[in-house]
Amino acid sequence: MKSTLSSDAPRVGFVSLGCPKATVDSEHILTRLRAEGYEISGSYEDADLVVVNTCGFIDAAVEESLDAIGEALSENGRVIVTGCLGAKDDVVLAAHPQVLAVTGPHATEEVMQAVHRNLPKPHDPFVDLVPPQGIRLTPRHYAYLKISEGCNHRCSFCIIPSMRGDLVSRPIHEIMREAEALAESGVKEILVVSQDTSAYGVDLKYRTGFWGGKPVKTRLLELAKALGELGIWIRLHYVYPYPSVDELIPLMAEGKILPYLDVPFQHASPRILKLMKRPANAENVLERVRAWRSICPELTIRSTFITGFPGETEAEFEQLLEFLDEAQLDRVGAFAYSPVEGATANALPDPVPEEVREERRNRLMEFQEDISTRRLEARIGREITVLVDDIDEGEAVARSEGDAPEIDGLVIIPDGEGLAPGDFVRVRVTDCDVHDLYAERLDRA
Repeated sequence: MKSTLSSDAPRVGFVSLGCPKATVDSEHILTRLRAEGYEISGSYEDADLVVVNTCGFIDAAVEESLDAIGEALSENGRVIVTGCLGAKDDVVLAAHPQVLAVTGPHATEEVMQAVHRNLPKPHDPFVDLVPPQGIRLTPRHYAYLKISEGCNHRCSFCIIPSMRGDLVSRPIHEIMREAEALAESGVKEILVVSQDTSAYGVDLKYRTGFWGGKPVKTRLLELAKALGELGIWIRLHYVYPYPSVDELIPLMAEGKILPYLDVPFQHASPRILKLMKRPANAENVLERVRAWRSICPELTIRSTFITGFPGETEAEFEQLLEFLDEAQLDRVGAFAYSPVEGATANALPDPVPEEVREERRNRLMEFQEDISTRRLEARIGREITVLVDDIDEGEAVARSEGDAPEIDGLVIIPDGEGLAPGDFVRVRVTDCDVHDLYAERLDRA
């Protein structure tokens, strides 16, 4: 798709890969580009150069990123690389030595310097070139809000800290200013993201900031309360299971923030969790899940797990399935363990064969499928509020409070006449399949 802008300003193409945190980085870069008068091109041929924001978490993501860089070079020839794979500039340059520049993640300034060197900006920045909420890659009615960068953990399977560094929390007034601008621009749902959302403010020793003339601690609980005052959906992602998470559940029960937790448990075997360098144990987690649901019965819990971690026995995998049966999680994602260059887990003994890793992943997902389906079936006949994402041939595609965009399920409303993306609508659930709900509107006579 070609750019709709008609000036003779320099044009930059943009390719954004990776997770929502990388999407936020892309949005910051795009915002700066537009603020400085650059046009954003929707095609390689119309662009004067192309920025590729890469992912480098697992081998498949590295290959995808290298392929995207290669395509941009082939189609345009002038490419700047940023993002997580950019932290391994030797890998990028070995595959594509002709790129103009390589930077790591969370590097807006470095990217802009590279753009300036290769495509001088047309004039000094003018704020009126950019809307208050900045340039967003998401639909207009929802947006990601990154509250911190980096991570203090050293999980043995992860290299994110080596790419993004230790935890650096954003000042709370800065986060709230961005969130308020999003709400004022018409955003109906904010998805809070970071590497470790629960740790927000640890590096700042929870020091007191100010918002709206009132003192507010730089801590997740206080941030969630402040965000809950905006009157829109607030969804928390990447919530590490610290005890402090328990304090958030009453806010969900009161409707201040969405009753939704994205908690990456990763495994249930104490021995495997120790090898992963993850805290807690399955027994404590199960007790807390029960306690959370006793306070907030509407709570949706999403989690991710790794199968075939080095040394995982069949008995330990069965222990993971037993955990899933007890926990009755709503949404589960699973990844077969993938050795990542630089991860300390690569040196662990007793690696699990690749075919066993994948077989266990498939078995876990089949096991969880029944659990997820039963939890969806329990919602049939209930009235819920949903947020419309799209209209497709008169059918509304929406999401419930328990569904994050692109990773969870949908709510299909056959009669979507008169609805538009960003609308909230009250519906009654009539049916479900393995992943999605089907519903009828209640705003019709």
